[in-house]
Amino acid sequence: MSLIGAQSYAKLLENGVQAIEEVNRLRSSGYTKDNIYVISHDQDRENRIVDAANINEVGLGEEGLFGAIANLFRSRGDALRFKITALGFSSAEATFYEKELDSGKVLVIAKKNPQ
Repeated sequence: MSLIGAQSYAKLLENGVQAIEEVNRLRSSGYTKDNIYVISHDQDRENRIVDAANINEVGLGEEGLFGAIANLFRSRGDALRFKITALGFSSAEATFYEKELDSGKVLVIAKKNPQ
């Protein structure tokens, strides 16, 4: 599932190499590093992809102070669903994407700049 034309774009990929290729494609289509995020169930894997692709992590700016603090106490799955909804997706979409992340996939999200 990928959404185009919505507030945010998302694409599930099989591995980090494909995720980096998708990030490069998004950059060439006009997105900046500040608007592209990678999410993985494995935090170390996510950090490696973020570093290799030179993009943003979902953080305080997207989650808000209370969301970021709450994520420290949530399970990884709950924290991922919160991050996905913080990037503009519904809870049903976040649940779908988080289940896919459970199976080892990587999620690339690009947020549109507010007009």
